[in-house]
Amino acid sequence: MKPLWKVGELAKLTGLTIRTLRFYDQIGLFSPSAHSDSGHRLYNEADLSRLQQILSLKELGLSLEEIKSIVIGGHFSPLEIVSLQIARLKETIRIQQKLLAELEYVSNQMHLKQPVTVEDFTALLEMMKKSRGKMILERRMTWEHHLDLLGDFLDIDPDESNQGS
Repeated sequence: MKPLWKVGELAKLTGLTIRTLRFYDQIGLFSPSAHSDSGHRLYNEADLSRLQQILSLKELGLSLEEIKSIVIGGHFSPLEIVSLQIARLKETIRIQQKLLAELEYVSNQMHLKQPVTVEDFTALLEMMKKSRGKMILERRMTWEHHLDLLGDFLDIDPDESNQGS
């Protein structure tokens, strides 16, 4: 028999909160494949694959509505979503490497007591702006996760915390 996970177990496995998983179910984005006799949400391996797609698309900066239309509409295969993630990561690495190169160049110019041109600073500032944009998106996602955790803490129902669904 293939493994099944309750919502609490899936939350621990994925790093998401129970509240987030319930919300995804409520909006029809990510629902469990089954329910136990006692009403617990049960997720299988196919559900995990679908959740990975959802999280990958979210990481790419898509809204939940956009993700829902993609996942439900079947516009992308899991391979295409992973490929998109790879491309995004490569772009982030490229931007960071370019920023590093610009910073090292300006630093070397300063160490050598050479003048740093307006063009040098402009290139540096442009790369910092691109890098900052990526950091802001990542920071926003982190804050959303922290707010979810806070919401879970404030919404604790003693009966539900023992059931894990």
